[in-house]
Amino acid sequence: MQKKISFSGTTLAGYAGLLTGILLLVWLFLQIDLRASLDLVIDIGWLAPLLLLPYAALHILETIGWKKLFPVATGPIAFRRLFNIQLVSETVSMTVPAGVAVGEPLRPYLCKRFLGVPLPAAVAAVVIRKLVLGLSQGIYTLVGALLGFFWLQELSVQLIGIPGLGWIVLVSALLIIAVFVVLLLMLLDGGMACRLHGLLMAIPFTRLRRWLLRKENSFHETDSELKRFGQTGVKMIVLSTIYYTFAWMMLGVESYLILYLLGAEVAFDKVVVLDTSLTLLRSVVFVIPSGLGIQDFGFLAFFKALAMQDYVVVGGAFVLLRRLKELLWYAAGYALFLYYGIRPGTQDYTNIR
Repeated sequence: MQKKISFSGTTLAGYAGLLTGILLLVWLFLQIDLRASLDLVIDIGWLAPLLLLPYAALHILETIGWKKLFPVATGPIAFRRLFNIQLVSETVSMTVPAGVAVGEPLRPYLCKRFLGVPLPAAVAAVVIRKLVLGLSQGIYTLVGALLGFFWLQELSVQLIGIPGLGWIVLVSALLIIAVFVVLLLMLLDGGMACRLHGLLMAIPFTRLRRWLLRKENSFHETDSELKRFGQTGVKMIVLSTIYYTFAWMMLGVESYLILYLLGAEVAFDKVVVLDTSLTLLRSVVFVIPSGLGIQDFGFLAFFKALAMQDYVVVGGAFVLLRRLKELLWYAAGYALFLYYGIRPGTQDYTNIR
């Protein structure tokens, strides 16, 4: 049953975050020598397409990791189609205000429509994937915190105005890991979907309650899928977490490659530390799509702390290349979005059967 996709879940805070990000990005470009930064970008020449490869590797690794989280009973999962679903959903999540509220529900809908995966199994795989993604980010952040603990401590006052940045990143990483491990254990124990159903039933909206009553069996079936996977799929979760951790690391590889092509000599371990810290920051300001502006100013602050020669020009070129890369990948994601016939206002993935 296909009706209308509703984007009403994008909140006022989401739109405010998007506007804030755009204004910050514009302000940043007003602070730099944009022409000099563009000249530096142009000097890369024919090597520029190489910058698309780390993000491609990221999506490939995430797709492999996600593929391992589908119940065996669903049968073989076509990698190419799952890769396309990954790209489309991630594009929506990263570009729409409060996009996670749209992109994540889109995943099970697309899995049912294009892979034939039953909805409860698709929802279970998507929920586990989300927790594995959070756990792997914690592990990646921990790697960065351990690699650069003393360096972060040394630069803390310069970067954030107070001491203790190394401890902040380290403790944040450990907390993220602990929270997502606990959530995974609770989820795979069974019953969480039904408890969520009970909580939602307490909301005094008649239409919501009617929908919840119609979908009550789906909540039970999702719990069954999660519990079954918890009994047989622990090895797959571990393997998936490894793949997702390497996927996060592709962001560090990308940053290092950009700086290398721009002629900036920065050690790879410091680039990883820089990237883990700013990825953590992007997670905190999740209402701003892709961390617009916030991350970009963060990179400039790190480059200044590194005493990088012409850090404003190099930083401007760095930001331009990262954002251009994102635009190209997001364009590909929306091209697939339209190719599959998923248009705002034409379908409702909350009502599929």
